[in-house]
Amino acid sequence: MLIKRIALVILAAALVGAAPAKPPAAPPPPPAETPDAVTHHTMELGGRTLAYTARAGTITLQNQAGEPTCRMFYTAFTLDDAGPSARPVTFLYNGGPGSSTIWLRMGSFGPYRVQVTDGGGPTEAPFHLVPNQYSLLDKTDLVFIDAPATGFSRIVGAGKPEDFFGVDEDRDAFAQFISRYVSAFGRWNSPKFLFGESYGTPRTAVLVNYLQRQGIGINGVVLLSSVLDFSLDWDVNFTPAAIGGGDWAFPLYLPTEAASSWYHNALPGPPTTLAALLPQVEQFAMGEYLNALAAGDRISPSTYADVVAKLHDYTGLSEQYIRDSNLRVPYWRYTTELMRDRGLTLGRYDSRYTSYALDRINDRPEFDATDAAIDAAFTGAGNYLIRTLMRYDTTLEYRPVAYSLVRNWDWKHGGNLPTNTAQDLAGAMAFNPGLKVFSGNGYYDFATPFFATTYTLNHLQLPPQLQSNITYGFYESGHMVYLHTQALAQFHDDLERWYANVLAGR
Repeated sequence: MLIKRIALVILAAALVGAAPAKPPAAPPPPPAETPDAVTHHTMELGGRTLAYTARAGTITLQNQAGEPTCRMFYTAFTLDDAGPSARPVTFLYNGGPGSSTIWLRMGSFGPYRVQVTDGGGPTEAPFHLVPNQYSLLDKTDLVFIDAPATGFSRIVGAGKPEDFFGVDEDRDAFAQFISRYVSAFGRWNSPKFLFGESYGTPRTAVLVNYLQRQGIGINGVVLLSSVLDFSLDWDVNFTPAAIGGGDWAFPLYLPTEAASSWYHNALPGPPTTLAALLPQVEQFAMGEYLNALAAGDRISPSTYADVVAKLHDYTGLSEQYIRDSNLRVPYWRYTTELMRDRGLTLGRYDSRYTSYALDRINDRPEFDATDAAIDAAFTGAGNYLIRTLMRYDTTLEYRPVAYSLVRNWDWKHGGNLPTNTAQDLAGAMAFNPGLKVFSGNGYYDFATPFFATTYTLNHLQLPPQLQSNITYGFYESGHMVYLHTQALAQFHDDLERWYANVLAGR
């Protein structure tokens, strides 16, 4: 009887298990959408009074099933009565990955910019938001885009982090945003430009290649503080045994070290100019220095001594420290060693900025001096611009950075590591021989050193007529060139000429 009862229980359980399962619950509806805010303004620029419309809002991305996945936030500044079908439009974004675009929005070429200390200490509240005499609004409409999960952009509905947190996934999100924007605002016939900073530059390389092959023509791209080939940038490359020959990183960072030592009056020789110094350093870096590193343990004592002496002359580091480092000083050790006797470290994003070192024997800064100097000003003034001046009424918190959300970023591009998007840019330039590129670089940038950028762009394997489509700008500033007012003015003037030339060639 007991066996029979057990059998009945098992049968009943089986029948229950075999019952039709309930359909999976539908994803929760996305939260209520904040209405776009539209305001109207005027500004004085280049001796003219410009009337423009400012829009703060979102564009909703969808998956293939038509379900909402993300609301991407943007601020657009468009000139009134300019004929949108022929008026240029530029899409601007920062990088990270995990960064909003508050930095470009508040510091570069929009109608307003926040004033910060120029290579000095932290900027304290109240912050000063001023009309931007260096705005590019006279040349192009400007659309500043926050990446998914940054700023006011939010993943919603059927969206999942893995849909956006990767090289190729991020490309797809920005491509859909741009397609939806030009459709919503009648900009299909407008000349179109992409402007990426930092990680925004590899994004631009894959994005322009993708968009053009989807029939969305791009007239030009601006690459500010570039890193297209990550095999030249990751920390692991600062080891002699790194795949591909890790010694390459040392000569590519050396000119930035020399420029930084020059700025801080740390060079041991007679006074010189940056214009006179850098060509010498670059020639040494790619000649004697690179050859000495390649020789490894077989380097001759005389060559070793000569390289030590020149590294001392070009960096200001002691000859003993250079010998102890076996001619190889990673940039983070340079930034902590140069002014160690004064208890100071140099900024990674902009070595003009310095901060105090609590751990006097550490070989890495505990935080970035650049961040300490500018973050509060950019975040505070950015919120004031969007919430008060542009009247975007939301209870959301603005996320300047969301690095914690992208710790699982998929760095594979096309299934390959390390990330290398240089050939995407080359492919886009070959696909569209009229595509123009402007490469802007700061001398004091350790995040994306300028010499590594020129090396990368000189090795795109392009024919001469396409290589000539690349224009360079070099400035006495750091990663965010616009932090130095004189550099911002030069960058602005260079871009004004570049836009004019690109548009004249249509």
